[in-house]
Amino acid sequence: MQDILIQNALSIEKSVSGRRGIRFEKPAASPQTYLPVRYLRTHTPRLPQMSELDTVRHFTNLSRQNYCLDSHFYPLGSCTMKYNPKAYDVLSALEPLTQAHPFAPEEAVQGTLEILYNLQELLKEITGLAAFTLQPAAGAQGELTGILAARAYFDAQKDKKRTEVIVPDTAHGTNPATSHMAGYTVVNIKSGPDGCVDKAALRQALSERTAVVMLTVPNTVGLFEKDIREIADMVHASGALLYMDGANFNALIGAVKPASFGIDLMHLNLHKTFAAPHGGGGPGAGPVGANEKLAPFLPRPTVERKNGKFSLCAKLPKSLGRMKAFYGNIAVCIRAYCFLRQYDGQTLKEVAENAVLNANYVRVCLQHAFPAFFNAPCMHECVLTLNKEKMNGVRTADIAKRLLDYGFYAPTIYFPLIVPEAMMIEPTETENKQMLDAFIQAMQRIFAEAQQEPQTVHDAPHAQPVARIDEVSAAREPNLRW
Repeated sequence: MQDILIQNALSIEKSVSGRRGIRFEKPAASPQTYLPVRYLRTHTPRLPQMSELDTVRHFTNLSRQNYCLDSHFYPLGSCTMKYNPKAYDVLSALEPLTQAHPFAPEEAVQGTLEILYNLQELLKEITGLAAFTLQPAAGAQGELTGILAARAYFDAQKDKKRTEVIVPDTAHGTNPATSHMAGYTVVNIKSGPDGCVDKAALRQALSERTAVVMLTVPNTVGLFEKDIREIADMVHASGALLYMDGANFNALIGAVKPASFGIDLMHLNLHKTFAAPHGGGGPGAGPVGANEKLAPFLPRPTVERKNGKFSLCAKLPKSLGRMKAFYGNIAVCIRAYCFLRQYDGQTLKEVAENAVLNANYVRVCLQHAFPAFFNAPCMHECVLTLNKEKMNGVRTADIAKRLLDYGFYAPTIYFPLIVPEAMMIEPTETENKQMLDAFIQAMQRIFAEAQQEPQTVHDAPHAQPVARIDEVSAAREPNLRW
């Protein structure tokens, strides 16, 4: 199997007999000296015969066929695919940090512990919350950590009747899944006609069975919950807790502290708002913050400072325990720490302001071709839709494929589910006006193509290594062989 994988990776048709990149001397001793006979090969492996130069060019050309932030505009809605400064990668990869053994004594890793402690303090400052844990490995695990902390809180109160979590339809899809995994019954409520929480529906859903209300703020249609203070009061009056999915914090950082509008618990995605790499399956980090009454239930250990020394404190009797081996994805936390140290209160606010400005610029410039489903100023992302009568059968998926031909990665499509033919576009604050104008122009060209030559859009992409595929069959019956 390993031979087949290598064969496929190097494209066997490029092999030329006799070519090679490097020569190895024959070992002085027989392999039997080192390995049992049962592990020895019985035949010579079929490997491509290629020079080193041919091999390097092959893999380099393959890499050029990928879309990534370093090469393309990547407006993936709700995922904040923004530029990550390379200096953060260098700093997080310094040997004293990467080579530290996870079981090293605290005296030997004071520098690492200091960074983690300072990051905790900075996250407390920008959110207004009393405590943070850095353990969770991603936003979804952060959600689970927060909900389990809430459960531990109610268990400590001997309140066993609270078995429900309320989740609006504008929440991230992980919110109901997280609540179910934590053992709660999920109660979904619909949004109002303005795309925000329907307060009447929330009031009707709240009861003595409600443990937590989970809000994504801003929500997945890109809107800020304008009645958040009133919502918080309603939730707390019922005896429940208010959890904030902070994955979209790029729109709020430096501008508002969630604790000020009544948030009890929240998670932050360091691999989104705080400029750590995002995508490719990780690594991520989803720190969880809590107010004073919930802080004792966060995972242990936490980093503490006493008499100028830093230590991992595990003496937290109410803690829900560990959520991650050791202390989480430290390299991602270090990148986030670098990000926060580069900014101050004013420049962090500018991050949010520019993210909001860019999203609204795209929304307004495209309103005649692709109107926003909720026609109101948005936050970090705009959610556009189609006027089917003008599109000659062209759908959102066709537009996404055609964008690839124009050199842009496609935005998130068909999500959130409450928006028909949704296109969720998040420019982030790191894109300049020239790039946004180029993207807007490409979208307007695609709109014109839909009027004049819709088949061109239907058949896209035309200039990619792989043309349109049957995505349903590819998902259900993938062909993983050469």
